[in-house]
Amino acid sequence: MMWGGAHGWWGGLGMILFWGLIIAVAVFVFRMLTSNRIGETRDAMKILKERYARGEIDEEEFLRRKQQLQG
Repeated sequence: MMWGGAHGWWGGLGMILFWGLIIAVAVFVFRMLTSNRIGETRDAMKILKERYARGEIDEEEFLRRKQQLQG
């Protein structure tokens, strides 16, 4: 009887893949539950600064909106 034959290799590989999949799903679920992406609230001034830095708005628009946000 060959206990360590070809079936043993496939069984071991299958077990590694099975546990790898279980761990990957657990990590994915954990990240989704602890993520702030859903319902995330970001500071308006920070968003404004990011848009200005990326060049989406010019200086005049930035200053106008900054003034509106500050008061």
